[in-house]
Amino acid sequence: MDSTSATKLQLHKKKTWFLLLTFSLLLSTLLITISITSTSSTTPSLLNYAHNRKPKPPLPQFVESKLHVASISPNPIPKLAYLISGSAGDGVSLLRTLKALYHPRNQYAVHLDLEASAEERLEVAELVENEPVFKRVGNVRMVTRANLVTYRGPTMVTNTLHAAAILFKEGGDWDWFINLSASDYPLVTQDDLLHTLSTIPRDLNFIEHTSDIGWKEYQRAKPVIIDPGLYSRRKSDVFWVTEKRSVPTAYRLFT
Repeated sequence: MDSTSATKLQLHKKKTWFLLLTFSLLLSTLLITISITSTSSTTPSLLNYAHNRKPKPPLPQFVESKLHVASISPNPIPKLAYLISGSAGDGVSLLRTLKALYHPRNQYAVHLDLEASAEERLEVAELVENEPVFKRVGNVRMVTRANLVTYRGPTMVTNTLHAAAILFKEGGDWDWFINLSASDYPLVTQDDLLHTLSTIPRDLNFIEHTSDIGWKEYQRAKPVIIDPGLYSRRKSDVFWVTEKRSVPTAYRLFT
């Protein structure tokens, strides 16, 4: 084969490959165009569907679903839970009140706040721990983590809730909670009180609350008070801010 024939053969092969490449490019371009056209025609419908589709409202979550009503004991005699609290110098009267209120069926928490010295709190704790009846029955406990309590302040509420939590955790099931101070003294025996309470429903409480707050709106709802017991280790009375707050309108106050 001469050089002229070889050159023609190479040119023919190049032309064939060029035609195949061109055809492939045209076919690819056609397929891409068809794909883009079909996608653009279906996209508005998908967008309209997504736009018109209303999201499902979230399921409501109520705190009631997490609550459960405690079972009522079949025993006709109820159980009481007591908080007896005091301050500096109240150790003797606190123990006197505790012994006057004591009944082996009840549960008791005693608390001396931080104004009392560590020695006084330790003395009361040792007397409670070493009392033979308390030790044998095991229903009296000292609140070892003392709180600073301000009369009429929120620390008084938090101290009560703290004691109630301890009695719930360690005192088992009881029916009513009674909050007393070291200066209180019972007028009836615990046997008489338990007998009286055994005649009423266990789900009845003695907390008086009403939305007709009357004079309390100006003297309790509007004033802004600051409790030093929340930030100080020295006990002092609450103090009032000169400005008043407005009564809320989104809900009603009960007291």
